Amino acid sequence: MSTPSLPDMSKLSNSALDFIDDVRFGELLSKKSDAGRIREIAAKSKAKQALNLDEAAALLNADEPELVELIYDTARQLKKDVYGNRIVLFAPFYVGNLCMNDCQYCGFRRSNAEQIRHTLTVEELHEQVSRMLAMGQKRTIAVFGEHRNYGAQYIADTVREIYSVKYRSPKTGSISSLRRVNINAAPLDHGGYKIVREAGIGTYQVFQETYHKPTYRKMHPAGTRKSDFMWRLDSPARAIESGCDDVGLGALFGLASWKFDALSLVAHAIHLMSNYNVGPHTISFPRIRPASGLHIQEVIDNNVADRDFLRMIAVLRLSVPYTGLIVTAREPANVRQEALGFGVSQLDAGGRIEIGGYKDINSESVDAQQQALNREQFELGDVRSLDTVVKELLENGYIPSFCTACYRLGRTGEVFMEYAKPGFIQDFCTPNALSTLQEYLQDFASPETKAVGEKLVEQEIAKLPDDRRKQMLVQRLEKIRSTDKRDLFF
Repeated sequence: MSTPSLPDMSKLSNSALDFIDDVRFGELLSKKSDAGRIREIAAKSKAKQALNLDEAAALLNADEPELVELIYDTARQLKKDVYGNRIVLFAPFYVGNLCMNDCQYCGFRRSNAEQIRHTLTVEELHEQVSRMLAMGQKRTIAVFGEHRNYGAQYIADTVREIYSVKYRSPKTGSISSLRRVNINAAPLDHGGYKIVREAGIGTYQVFQETYHKPTYRKMHPAGTRKSDFMWRLDSPARAIESGCDDVGLGALFGLASWKFDALSLVAHAIHLMSNYNVGPHTISFPRIRPASGLHIQEVIDNNVADRDFLRMIAVLRLSVPYTGLIVTAREPANVRQEALGFGVSQLDAGGRIEIGGYKDINSESVDAQQQALNREQFELGDVRSLDTVVKELLENGYIPSFCTACYRLGRTGEVFMEYAKPGFIQDFCTPNALSTLQEYLQDFASPETKAVGEKLVEQEIAKLPDDRRKQMLVQRLEKIRSTDKRDLFF
């Protein structure tokens, strides 16, 4: 690996602006919602139009049961119209837990003496990726602590190593590899983003953690790199200016008011759209979880109840119709299942977040008590195997998708928004999702999951309206079933 370096924190983006107006946001969130206006806003969302801040705040303030149900109904319809019944699956891949920061909620924080520090060697990295592939994973997000050792060139080198790993299925002899490597790492400067872009990364994700400045200062002590609120807030804009096709936003809920951080995520999306004509590719919204050396109640001032968490997801779906919403395995399985109905389009499944955690690929689950908190950032709430999650999705009528076609064919950013119109789902997304599902069923699924999956595949084929596209898909599925040909997409 190459010599590490720190980013130049002196140069912000061309659009650098602190668009988090605490006073204005507080005023917007103090207004009582009008039922008639909520119906108008819901109608605007249903027409796939992004909302402004006033409209998003009105939805967040809509506490009456009938208005909340209207928001849920609209979110369900938007999810169906934009994403269909597909759920994209991925798994996290933790590369190293060295960290220069001291974030009060994180197991990786530098003052945590309980954390066992380690960075995967190249040999360990290859072994871990091979074990992920043996589960059937096709997409990952590589996670790095914020440390001088994990500079842009190191991240780029790591991404290339991940892409290089190949795995042969013992069932069919087909060769697989990870087809999309997203990144969750420290903010970079323009030069750094260009370096990682050239390695073929997918989405570059930077969590703001909380947009509430007093809470941000409390959680991120002065003298650490992460204490610079503006450097972090501006990082997605720098990534876009440097040619990164997709950026991901996120906030850690439980630190500040959930309504404030939800509205701020919308504000961040609006800022990017206004300046670059493209919003975030994904938004994540995990709730804080236990971590090594952490007394969680000393950190949480605003615990987010399940009912508020689900409302927040629905409001985000209405506010940013074309942005992928990710509910992570920090949440328990029952909450994740319910959240799928309100606009979630991506799940991590079968993941292990300990450094070197992909060990027993045949285990169905690992109790939360067995998680090695001293080797991970936080405790997971859903530790079921990938096969278990896939089977549950199939039984509930969802298409588990490992598709990466749009990213590899340039259907991202502004282009995706043009494609995400009536016909996009039937022409591209559903056929590609079914192709990747068929790969999983042939190469990795348990007999029980395969039986359920084959039935759903046939049902979904019958629904396709275009006979020519349907016939092409049938031919591709048969090729997957009868040969070792893979990665066939429209």
